[in-house]
Amino acid sequence: MQRFSETSPKLGITMLATCNTLSPSQLAVEVESRGFDSLWLPEHSHIPASRATPFPGAAPGREELPDVYWHLNDQLVALSMAAAVTENLILGTAVTLVAQHDPIWLAKQLATLDFHSQGRLEVGVGFGWNREEYEAHGHEFSDRYTRTRDNVGIMRALWSQDEASFVGERESLEPSWSWPKPSRNIPLLLGGGSGPRLLSHLFEWGDGWMPIRSPKGSFVDDVVGVHRLAEEAGRDPASISITVMNAPQSVDELVELGELGVDRVVFTIWPQEPDAVLSELDRFTSIADSFLSRT
Repeated sequence: MQRFSETSPKLGITMLATCNTLSPSQLAVEVESRGFDSLWLPEHSHIPASRATPFPGAAPGREELPDVYWHLNDQLVALSMAAAVTENLILGTAVTLVAQHDPIWLAKQLATLDFHSQGRLEVGVGFGWNREEYEAHGHEFSDRYTRTRDNVGIMRALWSQDEASFVGERESLEPSWSWPKPSRNIPLLLGGGSGPRLLSHLFEWGDGWMPIRSPKGSFVDDVVGVHRLAEEAGRDPASISITVMNAPQSVDELVELGELGVDRVVFTIWPQEPDAVLSELDRFTSIADSFLSRT
């Protein structure tokens, strides 16, 4: 049972869940049973062995791309398994590399998952960082922002129109029929930082912002800056939800995020060994209990 008040941010879990850890269904049950509101799973179709693109998450002791990146389960198959064994858990993608997909197929997959889970899907949209992975799908890496916007336009047309059509800069859809329609307008959250190119897309067509919190610097400045830029772009900041990934484990910092109006914070599980995953979930549950006692 979820246990968050209307005024406190919701708390979720994300994990690089692979074929070597808990099954998606078991992971989802464990997350929901502890009262977390959501489970967020990432995706990579594959990792080309050339490794030409530098790892953006490199840090001391983690200079090389961890092998979990090429052991990931399929994102939507895993979330479908999670949906089948849970009742209220939000099923999140963090993120879906929309430009690497055929948008017509992806629209149907997402709509089917949302329809049969009774409106529990939220989609994090990523533009991608791995050039060779992206180009293996037959596209130019420089086109990924434009292709993402066009693919989103096609998907939203298919989700909302009986006879759907869309004309984009790179991708278009002739008048077409496709069901099921999702149970609601599936929220699209743009994952990434606060650079001008990403924010321009967020203000144009995004429902939410999904930044990865850095342990360095003040996140307050980022939120204030995004709100200011949204207003300058003619977008009501209140219309943009904020889901913060890589949630801090300090209760004081969680409280600060709540005071900023953040809608959800998401803890990251790194271990893969099943007992260690369960231990991390228990630890995050304790942090959540301490946080909720303050709100």
